[in-house]
Amino acid sequence: MTLHSCIRLLIVLLLFCSLSRVETTQAQPTDNHTVTVTVATITALQVSSGSVNLSITGAGVVAGQDLMTTVDESTNLVWGINSANRKITAQTGLVAQNFTVRVLAISPTQGSAASEVTLTTAAADFLLNVGRSSGSCGIRYTGLALASQGTGSDSHTITFTVTTQ
Repeated sequence: MTLHSCIRLLIVLLLFCSLSRVETTQAQPTDNHTVTVTVATITALQVSSGSVNLSITGAGVVAGQDLMTTVDESTNLVWGINSANRKITAQTGLVAQNFTVRVLAISPTQGSAASEVTLTTAAADFLLNVGRSSGSCGIRYTGLALASQGTGSDSHTITFTVTTQ
């Protein structure tokens, strides 16, 4: 055998060995991986109206009675909550009030309305048992003034808050 033939044979053997080491991969008919969905605590509230005007005028005032009132039911509250054991509270940001404002949840689609409350700077129950729900309710505001208090106006910033029940 010539040197040239030996070199050719050696090259063929090396190629054969290297080809035999190549692993062939076959496509698998299925495969999988893990997808994780994580849900954070969600608490969303929205009041439908930017402002409410409670005006006590001569209409509906009864002669001889000191108490004068007015009512507005034009506003709604909607919410979405995914945590258990939650309620919604209401409070005013006005510290020195001349006139009284009361609030009541009307016809809630989820949870139950608390009793009508007089708003102060301390949070008061507005809706109970609203955890893990989305819903809505009407808001009834009642303005009260005494004739003996005279005239004037108060500007309340009402805050609704979702909190643990």
